[in-house]
Amino acid sequence: MPWSKRDLWAIGQVVARSEGVGDSIRQQYQFAASRRGTATALRAIDQAWGGGYYKVEQQAETDPEAAEEAFGGDELVIDVQTHYIARHRSGTPGVEGIMGFIRDVAPDRWQGLDPEFHLDLGSYLRHIFLESETAAAVLTCTPGDDSHSILTNPEIAATRELIDRLAGTGRLINHSIVHPNAPGELDRMGSLIEHNRPSGWKVYTLQGWEGQPGWRLDDEECGLPFLESSREMGVGIVCAHKGLSALAPAGSPADIGPAAASFPDINFLVYHSGYETPVGDEEEGPYDQEAPAGTDRLIKSLADAGVGPGGNVYAELGSTWYVLSRRPREAAHVIGKLLNAVGEDNVLWGSDSIWYGSPQPLIDAFRAFQIPEELRQRHGYPELTSRIKEKILGLNAARVYGIDPDQTRSQVAADDLSWVKAAFDEYIEL
Repeated sequence: MPWSKRDLWAIGQVVARSEGVGDSIRQQYQFAASRRGTATALRAIDQAWGGGYYKVEQQAETDPEAAEEAFGGDELVIDVQTHYIARHRSGTPGVEGIMGFIRDVAPDRWQGLDPEFHLDLGSYLRHIFLESETAAAVLTCTPGDDSHSILTNPEIAATRELIDRLAGTGRLINHSIVHPNAPGELDRMGSLIEHNRPSGWKVYTLQGWEGQPGWRLDDEECGLPFLESSREMGVGIVCAHKGLSALAPAGSPADIGPAAASFPDINFLVYHSGYETPVGDEEEGPYDQEAPAGTDRLIKSLADAGVGPGGNVYAELGSTWYVLSRRPREAAHVIGKLLNAVGEDNVLWGSDSIWYGSPQPLIDAFRAFQIPEELRQRHGYPELTSRIKEKILGLNAARVYGIDPDQTRSQVAADDLSWVKAAFDEYIEL
């Protein structure tokens, strides 16, 4: 998604306001990576879109203490979508796919990005646990068999086991990736549970197999058998990539409502919430049941199936919030619509890190974000209160994944993070 005129204006403002931070590249980088830099960027974005979306005082641009006050919070942050690329897999076809995805979502930002060194486990540990307030993270992966994947199911599980051993249990949760349309995959699900102990499945309905197109969660050939097997095996979490699909038919969330209505004992976590990267100046507005793209497709699917707020469907914000954070008017509509459709207890924080570096600026931006009163009055969106943000940033995920918030807070408060270096050292020795 290329820079818009508003983006370029905001970038110009940030450059102009940052001139006094120093001439060296190091000084400029330190400013950009600081909360002062985040404040400067958000204020410029807010002005570009007419104001009222980001509540950040001007002093936060120049005063470190004011910046800390603007973005500080004590919410329990649980990131339900994180990734890294195993170094020995940096040459697999799956890496080409994810690099194309990153450049589509964030063009012009990641020039010279080397997946072998910038997206590996070392970077993951640094970005997630050292540079952000993330208390617990879900490690997941992109689709593909072992010859294409950036991280296999055993490697995902081994990462969780490594961190469990060094940091204690609970800081990392793992998925297992399942391709129900692949020959023999349904028969292997039991082995995945036994050997990898996943907290849930991750599926990509848009992923074809051996020349076959993608599939649907409600199709009789593989979707329904997959869900029936999940139910029999006691796996109650299915995370489905929906949206950010270049409008691939099988990437649509149209199947979520029917599947959720048929399997009320399974929680469906809709990764990306059906959002699609806009083309040109297009943006999502108020709910339109005829919309051919975006989160409206998910909302319509749920409405048609009778799945209401507080049900068994959860809307996840990974990459979606990354794009929306620089398009705050669209963000207000998308967040407002999702809160109305699934409820304040069913929106989940995800960053899709480490594709965009540390998730902390995204956390800070969400803390500062608000839906303007004019849009709330016109479209019936709720106010983004501190309590709703606390739920989205972590409490909702804690409930879904069976995490004890108080115990996790205590664990994080007592953590000196020395285990991060130990984990990195073991990784390098492999």
